[in-house]
Amino acid sequence: MQNIKQYVEQNKQRLLDELFELLRFPSVSADPKYKPDVLKAAAYVAGKLIDAGADKVEVCETAGNPIVYGEKIVDTSKPTVLVYGHYDVQPADPLELWKTPPFEPTIRDGKIYARGACDDKGQVYMHVKAFELMMQTDGLPCNIKFMIEGEEEVGSSNLGIFVKANKERLKADVVLISDTSMISMENPSLETGLRGLSYLEVEVTGPNRDLHSGVYGGAVANPATILAKMIASLHDENNHITIPGFYNDVIDLTASERKALNDAPYDEAAYKKDLGVGELWGEKGYTTFERTGTRPTLEVNGIWGGYIGEGAKTVLPSKASAKISMRLVPNQSSDKITQLFSDHFKKIAPASVKVTVTPHHGGEPVVTPTDSIAYRAAQKAIAESFGKEPIPTRGGGSIPIVALFEAELGLKTVLMGFGLDSDALHSPNEKYDIFNYYKGIETIPLFHKYFAELSGK
Repeated sequence: MQNIKQYVEQNKQRLLDELFELLRFPSVSADPKYKPDVLKAAAYVAGKLIDAGADKVEVCETAGNPIVYGEKIVDTSKPTVLVYGHYDVQPADPLELWKTPPFEPTIRDGKIYARGACDDKGQVYMHVKAFELMMQTDGLPCNIKFMIEGEEEVGSSNLGIFVKANKERLKADVVLISDTSMISMENPSLETGLRGLSYLEVEVTGPNRDLHSGVYGGAVANPATILAKMIASLHDENNHITIPGFYNDVIDLTASERKALNDAPYDEAAYKKDLGVGELWGEKGYTTFERTGTRPTLEVNGIWGGYIGEGAKTVLPSKASAKISMRLVPNQSSDKITQLFSDHFKKIAPASVKVTVTPHHGGEPVVTPTDSIAYRAAQKAIAESFGKEPIPTRGGGSIPIVALFEAELGLKTVLMGFGLDSDALHSPNEKYDIFNYYKGIETIPLFHKYFAELSGK
C-alpha cells in the first residue's frame, strides 16, 4: 500500500493533467456532430493504455462509435479481470446553467467540474492509471483486459454485437466496473445491484397543423393538454404506477433485506438541502433507499410542444411529445414493460388525438453476488484503503451491459464505483472530487491483489 500511495503522490499533477485532456473532448454520443471528438477521445484512451504498458491495444470499429480494447497477459495460469467503462458522455445542455464551460475542466473547492468528470471518464481513467501504477511498481498480480466503449449513454447498441463476436478475446474471470457511486467517502459502499431500463418517446398528435388558439381553442383538443393529462394518470394518489401488470413480476424484499438496506447512514434533511427541495416524493410505504434502489419507477425526462421561443405566439399545437424512462427491478423484463406501457398509453388516449410510442433502448436489472471471490476482494480492497468495511447498497441507475456480460460471457460483475450521488451526473455542473479520483487509483490495485490471492493463483 505504501508503494501505491507514494506513486500517486509523486505523480499527482500528471494524473490530473491527463484526465483533464480526456475531459476536454466533447465526446457526446447522442449528437452526430460530435463524432470527430468521439473518435479523438477513443484514440486518446488507446494511446494511454499503450503508454501504461498494455499489449494488443486496438480501436475496434463498430457500426457506431469504436470500442477501445487492450490487454496485459502476465501469466495464463493467473486469473483475468475484464475492466469495462465508457468514454462517451451525455449532452451538456442546458449550457447556460453551467458555471464554467462543460468541456473546460475547472477545479473549485477540490472538485473537478466538467461533463464526464465522474460519468464515466474520471472513473474509467482511474483504471488506466491504476494499471500504469501496477506496471511501474512491478505489482501486476493478474491478467487485465480493457473494453472501453463509446455508446453507453445511448444504449450500447453495438456492444452486444462486439461481445458476441469476440467471446474468446474477452474470456475472463470477472468484470470490474467503476460507473457507480458510494454513499460517501466517510461511509464507503459497494453496489450489489442495478435497476434495468425501458426508455421511449411518445408523441400525441391532434389537428393537422398548429391552430390559432383564439379561433379554435375550446373546440379542438390541445395535444399538449392531453399529453399532460395522460402522463399525470400514470401515477395514482400514492404515486403507484397505474399501468396494468406493471408490478406483476416485482419481487418484494424480505424484512431482513429491507432492514439491511435501510441500516445505511441517511440524513434526510441534508438530502433535501442538497437538492433544494422542501419535501421528498415517491411511492407510499417505501423509504428513500428502497424507492431509489429496489422499486421500479416511471419518470418524464423531457416534454415539449407548441411555441417555446421568446415572446408570445398564441397557438394550439398540432403535436406534443415526451421522453419517458422506466427503471426496472430484478425479475422485470424491459421488453415486457415497454410493451405494457405502449399498449396502455395508446388505450388511454381519447379519440381526439393519435398516439405514437417509439422505444429507444433498454436493459435488464441485475443483482451481483456478495459471496463471490471477486466481491470479497473488493470488500478487502476498500476496507484497507478506507479503513472501514464497505456497506452493501443497491444502485438506482442502469448499466444494461452487466446483464449482457452474464448472458454472453458467463461473467459476474463487481460494481466498485467512487462517485457520489451528489456529483450531478447528466446535469449541469457535473463534478468529481479530486480526492475520490486519487482514492480510486489507490484502491483498484488492491482489488487485483486480493482477487489473485483469494483465487489461489
